[in-house]
Amino acid sequence: MKSIRVHSYGDPDVLCYQEVPLPEPKPGEARVKLAAIGVNFIDIYHRTGLYRGNLPFTPGMEGAGMVDALGAGVTEVRVGDRVAYAMSQGSYAEHAVVPAWKLVPLPVGLDFQAAAAAMLQGMTAHYLTHSTFPLKPGDTALVHAAAGGTGLLVVQMAKMRGARVIGTVSTEGKAALAKGAGADEVILYARADFEPEVKRLTHGKGVSVVYDSVGLSTFDQSLNCLQPRGYMVSFGQSSGPVPPLDPIILSGKGSLFLTRPTLVHYSATREELLGRTGDIFGWISAGRLNLRIERTFSLSDAAQAHRDLEERKSTGKLVMVP
Repeated sequence: MKSIRVHSYGDPDVLCYQEVPLPEPKPGEARVKLAAIGVNFIDIYHRTGLYRGNLPFTPGMEGAGMVDALGAGVTEVRVGDRVAYAMSQGSYAEHAVVPAWKLVPLPVGLDFQAAAAAMLQGMTAHYLTHSTFPLKPGDTALVHAAAGGTGLLVVQMAKMRGARVIGTVSTEGKAALAKGAGADEVILYARADFEPEVKRLTHGKGVSVVYDSVGLSTFDQSLNCLQPRGYMVSFGQSSGPVPPLDPIILSGKGSLFLTRPTLVHYSATREELLGRTGDIFGWISAGRLNLRIERTFSLSDAAQAHRDLEERKSTGKLVMVP
């Protein structure tokens, strides 16, 4: 089969499109013939070595397709099932072997590209807004990168929970997308410093929670945007990692809470996984949650997909098709 392989860490050119043996599922695993593959920032972290593993490897943490082989003892799925999954590395390929418990059945009417686009970012938005800091009416959330794939979903789910949403974006076009997703206020950070803008928009009170996937360039000011006992939810680092922090800073700024959650810990069981995806797929089917797939790439163009994502050329989701 064709696959993307990384033999050394580096820029997008290290993504090698090559022939590899077709993998066989072991006990408890199923093989999926992939029809759509999600592209995420975590793939860039793996490619560059920010998150290190064993070389060589096949990147990619989510996909959707049809089960075409089963390992021994698998009861969760059958050959021919339409499924999607996230948080199992190796999706940049024509086939992927995945722990069977991580495979989610697709409802009738949901296509493979939508399923691949919804899994990792959709579940991330779900746990952020429903579990890490369960939003409620009266809360105000600051969402950085509000026009990105995850950001647009966070905005929509935050509005479902009844919260007021302030988003940050880089351009007028992205501001329109964030507004269209339901953001109450949008700050163009290239034109205005978001910290004083947030304080102005909240009449000096600050926000209940900051959802920050940007990291280094936004972290310190985000802390300053929080009201006393507010939550700083740092779930990404697209601008670079945040330096070590003295906990006394949190008390000095209002007895703040700081968490660095990951999807692995918020989809740790099949029950939790099916609960989150059941909500997400149901909202999509009902027209309550809108996915924005900005561009579809062939698998052989994985390097260009990474460049577009790193250079902030994309809004919404990037998907590859084998």
